Amino acid sequence: MKFYFPLLLLILISASCEKEEIKKSSRIVIAIQSEPETLNPVYAFAINEGVITDHLFLYLLDLKWNEKIGDVEAFPMLAESWQWNSDSTSIDIYLREDAKWSDGKTISAYDVVYSFDIYSDKEAQSRFYGMFKNFHHNENGEVNLEKTFAVKDSFHLIINFLPDKVISLFDLAFPIIPKHIYEKLNRSEIQTAEINFNPVSSGPYKLKKWERNQFIILESDKNSFLYDDNMIDEVIFKIIPDYNSMLTQLKKGEVDFAEDIRPSDAKQLSSQKNLQVASVKGRQYDFVGWNNIDGKYFSETKKIKPHKFFGDKKVRQALSHAINRKEILDQYLLGFGSLCNSPISEIFINEYDSSLKGFEFNSDKAKELLREADWTDKDKNGILEKDKTEFSFTLNIPSGSPLREYAATVIKNNLKQVGIDVKVEKLEFGVLMDALLNRKIDAWILAWFVPFPIDLKSYWYSDLNQTQMNFAGYRSNEADKIILELEKKHSYRDYIDLVKKFQKIISEDQPVTFLYWFDNVICYHNRIKNITINPFGSIQRIWEWRLEN
Repeated sequence: MKFYFPLLLLILISASCEKEEIKKSSRIVIAIQSEPETLNPVYAFAINEGVITDHLFLYLLDLKWNEKIGDVEAFPMLAESWQWNSDSTSIDIYLREDAKWSDGKTISAYDVVYSFDIYSDKEAQSRFYGMFKNFHHNENGEVNLEKTFAVKDSFHLIINFLPDKVISLFDLAFPIIPKHIYEKLNRSEIQTAEINFNPVSSGPYKLKKWERNQFIILESDKNSFLYDDNMIDEVIFKIIPDYNSMLTQLKKGEVDFAEDIRPSDAKQLSSQKNLQVASVKGRQYDFVGWNNIDGKYFSETKKIKPHKFFGDKKVRQALSHAINRKEILDQYLLGFGSLCNSPISEIFINEYDSSLKGFEFNSDKAKELLREADWTDKDKNGILEKDKTEFSFTLNIPSGSPLREYAATVIKNNLKQVGIDVKVEKLEFGVLMDALLNRKIDAWILAWFVPFPIDLKSYWYSDLNQTQMNFAGYRSNEADKIILELEKKHSYRDYIDLVKKFQKIISEDQPVTFLYWFDNVICYHNRIKNITINPFGSIQRIWEWRLEN
């Protein structure tokens, strides 16, 4: 016994010191529902991946949301300053000279050029491929480096754009990657390279440890120009797939921050002494997608034929009148959202058309429009028919989404009241997306996350070979004219008029039924201070967060 006592004492002292060290350390734990597949910004498609890589890799500019003007403002980041030429067809970028990669090498203009090269290279298959229409580019969409870039020295470069294009600082809003690391790799092999899991980074944080299916730990990089003695030393992204488990850990203090809180849980969490509840408004909306075209026919022939149910505008208007959007908003979202009438959010103060009232719940009006479209219940079985075809379809929703399950139940019951038979089928998200991309389903509920800057062409332009995200197959000559006109230079007033005109057209056409904008409800421990919560998201600028002792 005497032999073991000093050892036991030593263990107890060691454990006590370890607990004290953990208690004193500057550390937060953020819950995420799924594990990232990569920490490479070239391929960071998922939101969780983007949140983490945005703290590992810096951009030329620091874009911040200005709530008063409903728009974005640019501040220095890797670029210390910049100067546009007189007609905004080129910009001089002057880089900071104290910015370092996590391996100690200096960030230079050559890294910037290389980043745009990789992002626009078809062989690399970057998530940004095809997003450089305003740059001088080759026929395959790759940036023409000779025409686009002129490197004056390691910290000064000029970027040239195409004339007569609407150029903005968003054209520069891409994370910069280290040339000296990537150039060692075959571009077709980047997606599976070790750098996806052990990156050389430039941000205020660097990767400390990645334990698969458990957690990702970032630690502050003291060589970063963003480093501050008061910033949080460690940020742990803890993977918790089960929602109820995440709630329990949040209440116990094992997790400091979580998002995507269900509205029904918000009130209880806000009553907890150590927790704060907040919400991010105006970036996500749910919609019911109607395939405006015969998807199978288009896939086989690349020709357009109206969908037998949803190809008629009157039918789509009827469907929107038949759905009680406000019931879903009031009963499930409990005030954490607002009705959606177009793809332009009210956070865009100047662009948003507040005169649009949308399609109010009105079953009688829905029945009237369906009769005008020749849908009647001739055999009196409770289901409308036309040309011996009953109005019966499957509504697909992503599995594991209580909000969409609730919405689908309401929609199914609403449409039954006007003579339409709906079956609800849940699909894994990846399966659902594959079916949408291949136009294999007729109706679905999905959410769109509104991009900065406002992007209409990717989702609503008629050329379906160019716009894969136009899942509904929406086609409108009027809308196309506006979309193409928005790519040209205009006065700000003319730009606003065009965007509002587009909203009126798409609201009238109802290619989808716009349901509601829903808030991302977040909950965090009140010892975390100086959190930035705005339309850019809730987990952002962690290097500015502070912990209260």
